[in-house]
Amino acid sequence: MTTVLLAEDDQAIAVPLARALEREGYEVVSVDDGPKALDIAIHGQVSMIVLDLGLPTYDGLEVCRRIRAAGKEIPVLMLTARTDEMDVVVGLDAGADDYVGKPFRVSEVLARVRALLRRATPDLLQVNGVQLDTGARRVFVEDAEVVLSFKEFELLRLLMANAGQVVPRERILAEVWPDLEQKNSKTLDMHMSWLRRKLAGPEAAAAGGTPESLIATIRGLGFRFNDS
Repeated sequence: MTTVLLAEDDQAIAVPLARALEREGYEVVSVDDGPKALDIAIHGQVSMIVLDLGLPTYDGLEVCRRIRAAGKEIPVLMLTARTDEMDVVVGLDAGADDYVGKPFRVSEVLARVRALLRRATPDLLQVNGVQLDTGARRVFVEDAEVVLSFKEFELLRLLMANAGQVVPRERILAEVWPDLEQKNSKTLDMHMSWLRRKLAGPEAAAAGGTPESLIATIRGLGFRFNDS
């Protein structure tokens, strides 16, 4: 499960943002001050941090500096009401990877979260006999190369990066089909069918593909790339 640490002391912002992140399929850990955020960032298992600049006790800049000083390379998205160029530079120099100015649209924060998590994904993913090279954009199944379309590749990358976990339909559509006009379940199901056939190999594809040996459908929720 991809875990997002949300450090925001304004509950009017934290509560709806946490709900939106959870709807995207992330596990969310919420805290409301700097020391709690720092402790979880250093000692917990989190995939990225959404960090408010104006936290009490330790502000976001101090939290970010201490995280980097501890050798943690977790992606950090800074939330700030101060968007002057100098403040942004200071935040980035402190170790933040990106920032969003307040007030913001939740959809913008979600897009930045997805982008940072993609950037943090290893170049080479190997799960259950499938190897995906994000840099070279090549896929191999048991050492045989499989040619995928752009969308099929992005779909597989997302599922493999979350192998063993259910990825909700809503999150898949948001990441693979960000264009609202193309965002519908019929498109997703069609590409999933093509992807399964290609991963099954030419003989199985000619016979109509294989059921769900690699990619399972979790009805009413989404899909899971089986890790064993």
